[in-house]
Amino acid sequence: MYIDPKTVISPKSKVDRDSLEVIFDTGRVDYSWSVAKLRYADRPRIGIRWNGDERESKMGVPTATAHPVWFILPDEIAEDVRKLVEGLKGKEEAALLEGYRQMAADQEQEAEAEEWTEGLIGDAY
Repeated sequence: MYIDPKTVISPKSKVDRDSLEVIFDTGRVDYSWSVAKLRYADRPRIGIRWNGDERESKMGVPTATAHPVWFILPDEIAEDVRKLVEGLKGKEEAALLEGYRQMAADQEQEAEAEEWTEGLIGDAY
């Protein structure tokens, strides 16, 4: 099971749900984890959590009173973690763009894809 980090807003008395911004999420994979910027107890903070999986913990870690929560990082390391995950995010985006470039450079595959999509247009009428 994967807990979408955008839905982790507990404890409600401390987490400002409108401020929650997930800045990195590995997605629906084993040992999935996320990092977020949020207001916690009226202060801007960085939180991190495991999102849960079928193997280790269906609710992810940490939890409190059976609800998924964020582990709020100490101020001394929060900024370094934020910079690190933003770098990871940049690398993921660069790899994705490179994959698109490689696909676009494959003329044969592009021709097949165009032929296929043109065939779909006729199905719409």
